[in-house]
Amino acid sequence: MTKGKATSFDIAHLAGVSQSTVSRALRNSPLVKAETIERVHEIARQLNYKVDKNASALRLQRAETLALLLFEDPTSDDSLINPFFHAMLGSITRACARHGYDLLVSFQQLSDDWTADYDDNHKADGLILLGYGDDLNYQPKLKQLEQQGTHFVRWGPQSALGIAVGCDNLRGGYDATAHLLELGRKRIAFLGDASEHSPEFLQRYQGYAQALVAHGMALEPRLQQSAITTENAGYHAVNQLFDDNIRFDAIFAASDLIAIGAMQGIKERGLKIPADIAVVGFDDIQVAQFTSPPLTTVRQDPHLAGEALVESLVQQIAGNRVSDITIPTELIIRQSCEN
Repeated sequence: MTKGKATSFDIAHLAGVSQSTVSRALRNSPLVKAETIERVHEIARQLNYKVDKNASALRLQRAETLALLLFEDPTSDDSLINPFFHAMLGSITRACARHGYDLLVSFQQLSDDWTADYDDNHKADGLILLGYGDDLNYQPKLKQLEQQGTHFVRWGPQSALGIAVGCDNLRGGYDATAHLLELGRKRIAFLGDASEHSPEFLQRYQGYAQALVAHGMALEPRLQQSAITTENAGYHAVNQLFDDNIRFDAIFAASDLIAIGAMQGIKERGLKIPADIAVVGFDDIQVAQFTSPPLTTVRQDPHLAGEALVESLVQQIAGNRVSDITIPTELIIRQSCEN
């Protein structure tokens, strides 16, 4: 072994592997066995070896960076980021670090050519997409990425385009509605879009409908009010039900933000939660446990979701076959829907 600054060839000699294996191991590549990665990292620490990421990326024609593109959602603050994604950001960042990638965060611009901006210019080796707005308008962008051979993964429901990581919306909708029915609620309103424009909300509505049928209840279209995922939308949706004199004793909202807005509208009508109207949301954002009363909701695991998104994308970049991932949901029962 030569004296002076250690090289990857020195590590390869001591580890008994090739130099290319050392390079992959130092990037925590899934192509290398875990024990080999551990051995290479230990030798690198002993030799005080530091990876020159710029030189490594130049040789591989890789940026050693992943791009996270967020959709601008209407919010009550200036962030324009769905609160559910806030919790996911930390998990994504940590998962990138474990795989040896930097993370570039930006907002999606549907008019831009994302491949040219990130992949072709070697800014990023792959894209993570969070949020999508109107799904029917979004599909052409996904088709373009797929045709250009871009590595990408998105949070959302499965479709024919690209790899998706998402939660079991159907089951979550079923569990929320079944819980309300088991509490004796007879007329459960659904607040949220139930069309192909919003496939996640549509799946939650389908779970709601299946639970009603399974419990011998009729599906009444008038109890469904469209709403995007904002507090204002939930507030206006519940007030529309009141103004139309539609009777209901419970609400299943397609998101926590919709539920929080609906709760405000219920209180302004002089009604009590849950004595008069029980409320269940979806997402379990941080504020859900601090509403008055605390909100019962369907939890999506943002930490597991973030890890799955990064792992799926890294596997794609490594040339491995990947499949859609569905993450289980969990009903979190709080005081907004007690007997």
